[in-house]
Amino acid sequence: MKKRVTLTIPRNRVNMAITYGLAKDFNVAANIIRAQVAPNQIGTIVLELLGEIDELEEAMEWMRAQNIVVSLAKADISIDEDICVHCGLCTGVCPTQALTLDPHTFKLQFSRSRCIVCEQCIPTCPVQAISSNL
Repeated sequence: MKKRVTLTIPRNRVNMAITYGLAKDFNVAANIIRAQVAPNQIGTIVLELLGEIDELEEAMEWMRAQNIVVSLAKADISIDEDICVHCGLCTGVCPTQALTLDPHTFKLQFSRSRCIVCEQCIPTCPVQAISSNL
């Protein structure tokens, strides 16, 4: 099972090896989607967790016990069809190929199920047709 979570890490926990602990102690794989972590500052990490449902729940409880705020990420990418010029620049930075150009029509196609909301496409769009509601 996959879950996308946002972690808010207190200053005194930013040096903690969270993803290592998830893998070693709970058999949960953690794919870091986005991270903003610096010494002596509150950190934020968006993770995609992969594991059995019981292991995921235990791992999230462990993080909460470490005073890490765990919330399910509900972000979504949206593309304004009225603004998009189908240039394809966003397809070059999309790590999961959620954004592709149709080979016949050369129109942008978006596969929401493949999107991990890494937001790499947003600054790449020259007409600002892509946004996130995170």
